[in-house]
Amino acid sequence: MTEIKRKGSRSTKDIPKDILEQLNRGEIETANLIEWLAVDQRLLLENILMQFNRTKYLKPILSEIQNLKKQTVNTINEAIGTQILELSLKNKDPEIVSIITHHTSDLVRCWATYTIGKNQALDISQKLQQIQVFSADKHFGVREICWLAVRPSIAKDLAKSIEILSNWTTHKDLNIRRFASEATRPRGVWCEHIEELKQNPELGLSIVEPLKSDEARYVQDSVGNWLNDASKTQPDFVKTICDKWKTESPTKETAYIIKKALRTIEK
Repeated sequence: MTEIKRKGSRSTKDIPKDILEQLNRGEIETANLIEWLAVDQRLLLENILMQFNRTKYLKPILSEIQNLKKQTVNTINEAIGTQILELSLKNKDPEIVSIITHHTSDLVRCWATYTIGKNQALDISQKLQQIQVFSADKHFGVREICWLAVRPSIAKDLAKSIEILSNWTTHKDLNIRRFASEATRPRGVWCEHIEELKQNPELGLSIVEPLKSDEARYVQDSVGNWLNDASKTQPDFVKTICDKWKTESPTKETAYIIKKALRTIEK
C-alpha cells in the first residue's frame, strides 16, 4: 500500500479531529511543524505503552514530565526518551527501545534518539554509530532531534567527534552529510553553545571544507549557518575562509554558502 503524502494543516485548530486522534495513537507521522507541535505526547505515550503492555512505565515517566521546570515539545521528548532508557535498563527490557526505534510515529522515534544520547554505557563512537540511522530518517523532526540528543556528548568529546563526523561529509545521503555540520554548529539552535568551536572554529574545518560546494541546499544552509555562528566570535576567521573559497571553489553552491556565512558580518 502506497503511503499518501499529506500537506498538513496551517494551524492547530484546522487539524481534522480524526488526523489528530491518529497522531496521538501513533498511527501516522506528523506532516508539518504545526502537527508536530499539536501532538499530545503524554497521550501518545499512554497509547504506545498500552499497545505494547508496558503500562507500568506510564506513571514514573509522567512524573518526570510533571517535574520539568519548562515543558516544551523538546523537553518532554527528552524526558520520555531518558526515562524509557532508564526503565528498560532497570527492567532488563531492551525490547521497548527496539519498539520505539522502529515505530511509525516520528515523535516516538524522537524518543528513541535520547536512549542513545543519554546512555552512559556508550562512548562517542558508539553513540554516533547508532544515531546515524536517525540522521538519515525521512522525517524532519527525527533528523532535528537526533543531533540534539547527542550534541552534549559531541561537545564533551569534540576532537573524536569531529574526526568521526568529518568522514560523514562524503556520505551519499545528504541528510547524513548535513548532520555532520548541524550537530557541530558553534552556537546551534535550541541548545547550548560549543565554546571551544566559538573561540577556535578552525577545529571544525575538516567538516565544513568538504561541504563548501555541496549540491544539496539542505546541506548548504547548514554550512552557511555554521560559519555565520563562528562569525559572531571570530569574524576574521570566517572572512578569510570565505575569501579562500571564492578563489578555490567558484561555484553557485559555494557562493550561496558564503552569502549566508557573511550575513551577520555584512549587516
